[in-house]
Amino acid sequence: MRYYVTNNSDIIAIVPAAGVGCRMKSQLPKQYLKIGPMTILEHTIQKLLTHPNISCVVVVISPEDKFFNTLELALQDNVKVAYGGETRADSVLAGLNLVNDHQWALVHDAARPCVTHEDITKLINRVLQENKGGILATPLSDTIKQAYRDNQTVIDHSIDRTYLWGAATPQLFNAGELKMCLSEALKNNIAITDEASAIEYCGGHPLLVECRRDNIKITRPEDLNLASFYLTNQN
Repeated sequence: MRYYVTNNSDIIAIVPAAGVGCRMKSQLPKQYLKIGPMTILEHTIQKLLTHPNISCVVVVISPEDKFFNTLELALQDNVKVAYGGETRADSVLAGLNLVNDHQWALVHDAARPCVTHEDITKLINRVLQENKGGILATPLSDTIKQAYRDNQTVIDHSIDRTYLWGAATPQLFNAGELKMCLSEALKNNIAITDEASAIEYCGGHPLLVECRRDNIKITRPEDLNLASFYLTNQN
């Protein structure tokens, strides 16, 4: 199914931020940890809101979230709130319920504050040019090892990385198409790790748009210093 959307200045960003980030070993959900004077979530949303093609950000938080409403951005007219579910797919679906089915929905990880406007623009331009959803990603450069299934600390074999990419975000799809594919995957208990995997489940083949390698996802404690370094140099 193909969707024709011509207004590239009315893209809605969805930021799933309902997780707790247990690998950060922090009492706070990782999106509320600070880099400088701002939280990770504030850095991320600021990057999105200051992009000329993004008109609104839908932040999807946990119903038990006690932190979001303490942030100044919670009062902004172009920031909307939805309440997430148990999985990322549930949370993204909750955000999509605030988006018109004919609009483009740009889904971005709350913990990727280092994405650049240049890469967001590259993704938007490619998707609109080909009228097909796509994602930011990077070709894998490390040697990839497959572990044994019954002993994941021992190498079974190496994997040819020629055609392998590491998926990143944002990921940009027609809102109606993404909503349908996420719903179908959840109904059939399919594991969905990102939005592209839902589209793939429905038979789609999203575009790969290469992004900068500093578009990291903050996952572990040591990532905070790296993200701080990248943000400082970008500024």
